[in-house]
Amino acid sequence: MLTIKQIENDKEAIIKGLNKKHFVGAEEAIDRVIELDQIRKKAQVQLDNLLNQTKVASKNIGMLLKNGQKDEAEAEKQKIANLKSEANLLKEEMEKAEHDRTQVLLTIPNIPYDEVPEGAGAADNVVVKEGGSLIELPENPLPHWELAKKYNLIDFDLGVKISGAGFPVYVGQGARLQRALINFFLDEARKAGYTEIMPPTVVNADSGYGTGQLPDKEGQMYHCEVDDLYLIPTAEVPVTNIYRGEILDIKDLPIKNSAYTQCFRREAGSYGKDVRGLNRLHEFSKIEIVRIDTPEHSRDSHKEMLQHVEGLLQKLELPYRILLLCGGDMSFTSSICYDFEVYSEAQKRWLEVSSVSNFDSYQANRMQCRYRDEEKKIHLCHTLNGSALALPRIVAALLEDFQTPEGIRIPKALQPYMGTDLIC
Repeated sequence: MLTIKQIENDKEAIIKGLNKKHFVGAEEAIDRVIELDQIRKKAQVQLDNLLNQTKVASKNIGMLLKNGQKDEAEAEKQKIANLKSEANLLKEEMEKAEHDRTQVLLTIPNIPYDEVPEGAGAADNVVVKEGGSLIELPENPLPHWELAKKYNLIDFDLGVKISGAGFPVYVGQGARLQRALINFFLDEARKAGYTEIMPPTVVNADSGYGTGQLPDKEGQMYHCEVDDLYLIPTAEVPVTNIYRGEILDIKDLPIKNSAYTQCFRREAGSYGKDVRGLNRLHEFSKIEIVRIDTPEHSRDSHKEMLQHVEGLLQKLELPYRILLLCGGDMSFTSSICYDFEVYSEAQKRWLEVSSVSNFDSYQANRMQCRYRDEEKKIHLCHTLNGSALALPRIVAALLEDFQTPEGIRIPKALQPYMGTDLIC
């Protein structure tokens, strides 16, 4: 959530940033926030004045009674009653203005950093780096959904029977491959200094609001209505919310956490080649890395996270590219975001496997996640997160890019976790 100080200090820059994100009605929303804040401030000043008058009148009553001026004392008591009644009305006005201001702020996305390129959608993202080598496959290579059936790795039909489309069942070596990737990614995160967290996969509404999934993505989350709980779309939500309402010590920053969870998303499609097989699911496994940091160090943390994800793809021997997302393709909460994509030689397309974002102070302000510096002053933290990595499209790319006439080759880094160098 944007802070009032940000808006007051540079309203025009805020509006410009919101326009870069293609947020409709940016100027009107910011003007409304300013209007409501002015109403709140005016009511606060009037309320403070009334409270001072009440304090003075209370002192007068004691003096008047001491001097035997009972009628005057009664008049002061009536004055205090009137002041309290007026103060209650002002307090209600102030609280309503503050509530309404917050509700408007919750609908306003984060503003992008200056280096974020202009653009309306994915076609305008900028490729900043490519790595790995494209893999030469046998003639007429198979897509992963056919390979999964050939080697009995994933049963998509059984998933439909049990749950519905978008809920695959991993079988035998397919399940083992999932577990191998999970353990590999977690071990790599641990080596990089991340503390593993095993969080709940359901969260309350406060957690959803804290990281910005609510109200922006309310329709995309599975909602358990009886208990008012939400299935998580990513481990970012529960792990970041560990620090909601906390004041951290600067000496403990940056905090580095990782977590493996199942993730649930209602928005997965159901038609076309882009959503076949593992390309888009309602439930999937993902390892997330999360950092809580100071404003001064968060950009360095972001670079380190990008290097970590790139290192994972290099160890998996997959061809990849890194894209800087344009304003129109960024998430609601991010200030800057890089996507990692791996190339599927069989599908002849790039598959997104990670997004690594710096949210600046946006999530921290929503959560009131703060830190105390050496001078005991309190500041908002910066929050960051990234997929390291999401499994479905990694599995798809591994199956497709490493298919051979003998079977599916397992990259060297993964062989100790799989216990084999070939799926056949």
